[in-house]
Amino acid sequence: MATNLHATGPALDSHTGPEFTAEGGDWASIAAEAERLGEERIVVNMGPVHPSTHGVLRLILDIEGETVNELRVGTGYLHTGIEKNMEYRTWTQGVTFCTRMDYVAPFFQEVPYCLAVEKLLGITDEVPERATLIRVLLMELNRIASHLVAICTAGNELGATTMMTIGFRAREEILRIFEHITGLRMNHAYIRPGGVAQDIPADTTEMVRRLLPNVRRDIGELQDLTMANPIYKARHEDVGYISLSAALALGLTGPCLRAAGYPLDLRKVSPYCGYETYDFDVITETASDAMARVKVRWAECYESMKIVYQVLDRLDATPGPVMVADKKVAWPAQLSIGSDGQGNSLDHIREIMGTSMESLIHHFKLVTEGFRVPAGQVYQTIEHAKGVMGVHLVSDGGTRPYRAHFRDPSFSNLQSMSIMSEGGQLADVVVTLASLDPVLGGVDR
Repeated sequence: MATNLHATGPALDSHTGPEFTAEGGDWASIAAEAERLGEERIVVNMGPVHPSTHGVLRLILDIEGETVNELRVGTGYLHTGIEKNMEYRTWTQGVTFCTRMDYVAPFFQEVPYCLAVEKLLGITDEVPERATLIRVLLMELNRIASHLVAICTAGNELGATTMMTIGFRAREEILRIFEHITGLRMNHAYIRPGGVAQDIPADTTEMVRRLLPNVRRDIGELQDLTMANPIYKARHEDVGYISLSAALALGLTGPCLRAAGYPLDLRKVSPYCGYETYDFDVITETASDAMARVKVRWAECYESMKIVYQVLDRLDATPGPVMVADKKVAWPAQLSIGSDGQGNSLDHIREIMGTSMESLIHHFKLVTEGFRVPAGQVYQTIEHAKGVMGVHLVSDGGTRPYRAHFRDPSFSNLQSMSIMSEGGQLADVVVTLASLDPVLGGVDR
């Protein structure tokens, strides 16, 4: 594996010793020279392209031997300009952008964005109950899928490839459900201002009930592989510790904060989408190390399953529309998933192309120009799989956002990486980073 080391930059203001630059696989010559000089202190760049940095993240490590003296996080290498691009698209098109931020948990971007747009429009109470139920179903399934990726990719980075294969097998069942409902496995753009793009297929609740036991089985198998495994425990216990006061001061959130004993979960503290009507527990641990974060995520998978089964029962008992009645806002297309996984209903096309000129004009204007949103600003928060997700939207009264900004939990959680790693071992940096579960698509927006 190629390693890039470069002993320059702002992290080295106090460094007065020799500098070493390594490109590619010449670490041996650098190590030999360092040994000859008797120099133990060196700065290592872990990333920005490194298999353990979950994308394009740069960790600047000041190490002495195997001990980490200082760690700094460098972001910005994946910057996509999503927030700026949203200013040049309609409010509905914005969903297509924000769903691509945390690509492991796309519904957790779509839902708060649409909730924020609905607040600006003043139609929060007009969103149909069935649409809200579908949103909760997709978010809780996505929470399970996100936690599986967090734990199982971390296992793979430690050499436990079996963890990743089992974890991805479980996640695959959830992605099948997503594809069945939205036509896509990720980057769905399925949640829309006013509701959802289309109703779920008739057999969806039966499909979820059939596949969810497979997910439960795989999670149980993974717990058997990890929770009592002496090697896994040795690599996680007392690794990446942070005190509760430090976690709060640095804005740590989600499972990482709950692993420090603080029961902050916006589904309970500041409910949205009717979460106050569901029976589930907020999971906490007190050790505040990498192992505690794993335990919280496993337990939260089971709590999400409890919510999913409650949603399924309500969906079976709640027919009705999935989009607001106001045709000035409601997405006009009547989508139906064809053999190609997408497409408009042929009956709808037949009507607007051959029967009603007004319907065709309305469809064209709403899709191309979009609806107008009253001037103002709003801030909407939800409990993302990784923590608190905030959406700040500003409207100038037009058909496009004047400003869209996301408070992504991966970005705020990375602030704690330094205090968790300093004084620890170099090998523990990978475990600590994985326990934070950052996704760089959400960090570099």
